Amino acid sequence: MKHVTNYILILFLLCSSVLCAQEKFTLSGKITEASSNETLISVNVIIPELNTGAVTNEYGFYSITLPKGTYKVIVSYIGFSDAIQTITLDSDISKNFSLEESFENLDEVIITENIEKLNIKKPQMSVNALSSATIKDIPVVFGEADVIKAITLLPGVTNAGEGSSGFNVRGGAVDQNLILLDEATVFNSSHLFGFFSVFNPDAIKDIKLYKGGIPARYGGRVSSVLDIYQKEGNSKEFHMNGGIGIVASRILAEGPIKKDKGSFLFGGRSSYAHLFLPLFDIDNKAYFYDLNTKLSYDINDNNSIYLSGYFGRDVFSISDSFENTYGNTVLNFRWNHLFSDKLFSNMSVIYSDYYYGLKLNFVEFDWNSGIQNFNFKYDFKHYLADGFKLQYGINSIYYKFNPGDIKPSTPTSGINSFKLTDKYAFENAVYIDAEHKITDKLNLSYGLRISSFLRLGQDQLNTYQDNQAVVFNNDFQIYQKATPTGSESYNKSDVIESFANIEPRASLAYQLNDDASIKASYNRMTQYLHLLSNTSSPTPLDVWTPSGKYVKPQLLDQVALGYFRSFNDDKYSLEVETYYKKIQNRIDYIDGADLIANDAIEQVILNGEARAYGLEILLRKNEGRFKGWLAYTLSKSEQKTPGRTTNETGINNGNWYNTAYDKTHDISLTGSYDWNKKWKFNANFLFQTGQPTTYPNGQYTYNGINIPSYSNRNTDRLPAYHRMDLSANYTPKPDKTSGWQSYWVFSIYNLYNRRNAASITFGENRMTGNNEATRLAIFGLIPSVSYNFKF
Repeated sequence: MKHVTNYILILFLLCSSVLCAQEKFTLSGKITEASSNETLISVNVIIPELNTGAVTNEYGFYSITLPKGTYKVIVSYIGFSDAIQTITLDSDISKNFSLEESFENLDEVIITENIEKLNIKKPQMSVNALSSATIKDIPVVFGEADVIKAITLLPGVTNAGEGSSGFNVRGGAVDQNLILLDEATVFNSSHLFGFFSVFNPDAIKDIKLYKGGIPARYGGRVSSVLDIYQKEGNSKEFHMNGGIGIVASRILAEGPIKKDKGSFLFGGRSSYAHLFLPLFDIDNKAYFYDLNTKLSYDINDNNSIYLSGYFGRDVFSISDSFENTYGNTVLNFRWNHLFSDKLFSNMSVIYSDYYYGLKLNFVEFDWNSGIQNFNFKYDFKHYLADGFKLQYGINSIYYKFNPGDIKPSTPTSGINSFKLTDKYAFENAVYIDAEHKITDKLNLSYGLRISSFLRLGQDQLNTYQDNQAVVFNNDFQIYQKATPTGSESYNKSDVIESFANIEPRASLAYQLNDDASIKASYNRMTQYLHLLSNTSSPTPLDVWTPSGKYVKPQLLDQVALGYFRSFNDDKYSLEVETYYKKIQNRIDYIDGADLIANDAIEQVILNGEARAYGLEILLRKNEGRFKGWLAYTLSKSEQKTPGRTTNETGINNGNWYNTAYDKTHDISLTGSYDWNKKWKFNANFLFQTGQPTTYPNGQYTYNGINIPSYSNRNTDRLPAYHRMDLSANYTPKPDKTSGWQSYWVFSIYNLYNRRNAASITFGENRMTGNNEATRLAIFGLIPSVSYNFKF
């Protein structure tokens, strides 16, 4: 690894010296939307004379270094009129562009659609981008646009079942996805136990899902990165938009703090179906609400500051006996600074908190748990030359884990106060990424991330004989909890365990011709946090735990190879990728593991390994009255935990077994059709192989009680999952571009009323005494309507 690092440094120096050999100057600046002054991401800045160009970054900044001369500069972004200007480059020039919307098409439909198109030349692969407009067009349950449901229509992405929270990427677990909202970590992405996601599509500016070839600036998870940025707000004039649905409504307001200098954005959503329950003499509640906010201010041409936040809560209660509250809070202060026309920086100070609360009035106690982190990031993007760019930075995160705190809720409660031991940790990283154009056909991206993790002191930590918290019972051939031999106490500043890992990343793109390329990537990633859940879908009660003395960090190695092609001037595109990934130290659970309120979680988990491999195909139609995509994934996801010695059997006899998120076949077809200016129709169809599960394969009788026996883990499957959804968008006055504008969305979820199985349970029929299987289905056919507006 030392030789690899030296090679990268030498290559950086050689490239820098060669590229600086001739006289060159830099053209740089920001690109914004003229009507709102909102910065635009992934705008193309094209220099046709040299057949080269640049693309704006996440903050709308671009920089390109060119030989001295006079050039025509074309700024192009679909949904906007091109900006064309001739520039004489005989010195470094700072030039901002404002793009005017093109009203030949509905802005709600294609204003940012180009972010979804295929880029042949870029080495970045295994990345999917969706615009907010596309997400709003996809039919979903209760008619509420949903980011998480939308990305599960992409290849390599599945959910854990209907009404489940989270998502699985390339055979990975839910906790292996890094979810970022304005750079802040979101630990639970669902409302109402998975029926909705926490992301308000009205407030979203940009969405990217990285499944492989993940840049070195990202770390901490081994499966994927979902990177979401909120809008900054309109700094020219005040606007509002929102929607009213059958179960929830939303509203968003934006406007200038100081015209052309600063802006604000405030958004909110809330469900209200519970308000009608008293009409049916039902004293239960189930609702959510969330708030999005962002303040932006340009101090001068070189400095901008941003303050963004999110707050969300879910409340679920049954009469006066039970109440469950959970949700996320995130806050981010960000400073963008331009050191020069070639060096752009972003500093962020971030707070993130996930809270889970439970009030059990019938037993008179309250339960509180959660995870907090304080995050400092400082990132730089260095445009050294037209064909060579660097990104580098540092990242430090301090964690506090509250596994659980029980308190009596009344003076007469028989429950004693009980606090599970808090855990603390400190995660650090330094990284460097390079984008390198070797030739007109060959482009590389390579980098290195060095991460470290310090498990800090806690009040008490159990000790065990031979450091084995789980022991194997040879007589019964089962794993059991070890008996602690004692305990150790630490100060918060003490380091219980430390880890350090080197994470190289590399990807390349070789352009076969103007319309086709092949790409390959490799990345190693480390995950130091683990979600403790032995269910197929996470629940709010699931607890995160840090790596430490008995829990090792997960290590991923992934390779991917792909073929990418566009047809008919980018009207169609094809992406074909195959991948293989292997994960070390994937936690597994002994049979009968109890994870709730367990203060010695190390007694029920073992370190194993996981692997996943597959083929992904994505065929898109990008333009025309009919647009959409067909996605197909053929994949395998397995896990294995062998015995630690020759006397141990391991989990599942030490053999590979299907993970709970293994889906052999996954097909999704998504389309939209512009019938005319007023009507637009959308549809999607999904088919997935049934989720792995374990059925009983027999039974025996003990003292008159029938006790089932089970087969090996996950050898059975639920029935295949499939459904079709339809929606229609009606815009009464499509030519109206100012004042009150509105449209209606009519949708049908699960058109043919498929009763997809969320689970199948086995039991004895009390009337007949016969064994029977019971299928639980959550949704049937659900029609919905929503009214959406803006002004």
